[in-house]
Amino acid sequence: MNGKYILSALMATLITPVVHAQGRFNEMVYDKTQTVFHLNAPAMPKVRIYQNGQGGKPIKTVKMRAVGTDRWEATVKGDLNGKFYTFDIGRGECPGTFAKAVGVNGQRGAIVRQEDTDPEGWSEDKRPQVASPADLVIYELHMRDFSISPTSGLKHAGKYLALTEPSAIDYLKRLGINAIHFQPLFDFASVDETQLNRPQFNWGYDPKNYNVPEGSYATDPYSPAVRIREFKAMVQALHRAGIRVIFDAVYNHTFDIDGSNFQRTYPDYYFRKTADGKYSDGSGCGNETASEKPLMREFMIESVKYWIEEFHIDGFRFDLMGIHDIETMNQIRAAVDEIDPSIYIYGEGWSAGTCAYPQEKLAMKANTHLLNGIGAFSDDMRDGLRGPFSDDTKGAFLAGIAGEEESIKFGIVGSIAHPQVDMTRVNYDKKPWATHPTQQISYVSCHDDMCLVDRLKASVPSLTDTSKSKDDRTAELIRLDLLAQTAVFTSQGVPFMLAGEEMLRDKKGVHNSFSSPDSINEFNWDNLKQYPQVFEYYRNLIRLRKNHPAFRLAKAESVVRHLQFLTASDCLIAFQLKDLEGIDTWKDIIVVFNGNRDTKTVDIPEGEYRVACCNGVISEAGIGMPVSGGKTTVDGQSALILYRQ
Repeated sequence: MNGKYILSALMATLITPVVHAQGRFNEMVYDKTQTVFHLNAPAMPKVRIYQNGQGGKPIKTVKMRAVGTDRWEATVKGDLNGKFYTFDIGRGECPGTFAKAVGVNGQRGAIVRQEDTDPEGWSEDKRPQVASPADLVIYELHMRDFSISPTSGLKHAGKYLALTEPSAIDYLKRLGINAIHFQPLFDFASVDETQLNRPQFNWGYDPKNYNVPEGSYATDPYSPAVRIREFKAMVQALHRAGIRVIFDAVYNHTFDIDGSNFQRTYPDYYFRKTADGKYSDGSGCGNETASEKPLMREFMIESVKYWIEEFHIDGFRFDLMGIHDIETMNQIRAAVDEIDPSIYIYGEGWSAGTCAYPQEKLAMKANTHLLNGIGAFSDDMRDGLRGPFSDDTKGAFLAGIAGEEESIKFGIVGSIAHPQVDMTRVNYDKKPWATHPTQQISYVSCHDDMCLVDRLKASVPSLTDTSKSKDDRTAELIRLDLLAQTAVFTSQGVPFMLAGEEMLRDKKGVHNSFSSPDSINEFNWDNLKQYPQVFEYYRNLIRLRKNHPAFRLAKAESVVRHLQFLTASDCLIAFQLKDLEGIDTWKDIIVVFNGNRDTKTVDIPEGEYRVACCNGVISEAGIGMPVSGGKTTVDGQSALILYRQ
């Protein structure tokens, strides 16, 4: 990132509470004496006013008047605070495209005073400082998963307020993460908010109202203000704990077409179509939005700004970012820079199918170098470690299968050009795609696949070999789990982990748990008692990264200068971070990953080194006796970290 990023972080100013007008998408403006409605639509809409968020007949119906091309306005006199509204152009009623408050299930927009949705002290809320994206430790979390189990001990199970409870905050602080990427928190369609007494689960990648918090995570989904206030209270509590909040932005598709707010206000405008007139489906969800069209582009920009300004969001992860065009993503980045350059933006650099738009103009991972300060996930490193996304049973480095060492090396350097990385041997990309390492999201697991424990069990036969004792299988599972995350957290780029990995979470082998019950998705907090060594290792690993800037180099030239690979052979990788005077308190650092089952010997530069990581233990003070340079050994299925001061 540029110098503006650092300056912004150092200033640590209060987050501006004033909401800027959403331009053409400022669809409802409330005043005590009147409420003004606007809508972008090709035909004259009607505005209907309702007493309640569901049921009943409208108490007023008003025809809107034209105020420009495909632009409509209506003014309703009187104090409408607490009332509800819909727009209708003859395609079915909806709350518009940019409702800022809704009733239950998001069927009607709500008229509220925004100041009534602010928790106490909201105007003093501060964004936690981050000098570089490399300083982030991102923790991907589903709101319900974290707290729904009785083993959590949390009062507000499955709700926003669970993340305000002291025990939850203390846990996150103890782990050491400083950013939570929440799976979708906007209002989504798949959970019936009127039936929360019966089990329902969805990840939330089925957008309904993009600019309103989901009601099923609120204590009262019928109250438009409650869901907003409780969402803000959660953000406020996390900010006080030094934790940033990252929003999962799913602008690439809607839950359906005909029932979507886009289609009901401006039919066929917001969606891409193929040459034969069919709806394009790059999302794999039946449709894809057309980010290149002016209104859709403006909608995305204004929506991102709104989440920053109204909800104090600190970052954005773009779902299937490869569906969006490069120009739109760069304009979003520019708009965000005007607010706070330290707000990090990253996304999935791929689509789920072919898009009806030229690939060279899309924000694919291969085009990341054309994206200004926007990151992308490294599937190269992910699959180099654990095996391909396409086959759960196929292993790679962690399974002791050779051939992916260069893919992992590419991840270690942050997907930049490095003279010691042979791009012809990298699994997916054949040329560097990152300009700087801060454009790489380093990870081995996320929601969108098996969690790490399940993937290891599926791809490493010895972990399910019943001829071995349960204790032996568990010990091997832990070794491989810790090795995987050590590779992630000692690599350049921005580290990312799926929540619960630190307690050896599993999902009973389910690959895609988007609608699985709580019994599959929930955290089992008893795991912390069963595997305390796993949590302790993750905690110390995160601390190690935070304490040593050598693992967080922000510029490509710094990585090329200071990171040198010592060896790379079958399932064995060693590298040195050298000449660190003025960068780190350690002068030199050596990191070795051994995916083999047996002990290996590695040549290292001469000198006397302390051991910081060995055999599943991390101690920056040093473990055992110093190690002399020349040669060293690393145990099978483990990481070794040495340093000189």
